Amino acid sequence: MNLALWIVAATLAAAYLAGGVFKLAVPRARIAAAGHSGRWVEDFSAGAVKAIGAVEIAAAAGLVLPAVCGIAPVLVPLAATGLVLLMAGAAVVRARRREYRLVAVDALYILLAAFVAWGRFGPAPFLN
Repeated sequence: MNLALWIVAATLAAAYLAGGVFKLAVPRARIAAAGHSGRWVEDFSAGAVKAIGAVEIAAAAGLVLPAVCGIAPVLVPLAATGLVLLMAGAAVVRARRREYRLVAVDALYILLAAFVAWGRFGPAPFLN
């Protein structure tokens, strides 16, 4: 169980780190022009897109660094819970835009983050 939680947390961290850096580094107009999955930025200001990117980077760090460093490992399930909330918001935006296939992708991210939150709050917490 511990190994599965580490694998899922590390995979989520890599995905959110990449996504967050992308949102911070790439202008909003280029994100929208990149494809159908990026058109959600049309509903947000450039500052809001950058803020979402910063939150994703913080969550990526929170999924692995506290446990690796042994400092406040309770932050891992809290970061995972934050990602569940972030992706629930993303799913609402996608549903309002009638992007139902992308809602399914958001739901997968929600399930993975919820697995990490549940596992680290419950059956496989980090022991100091």
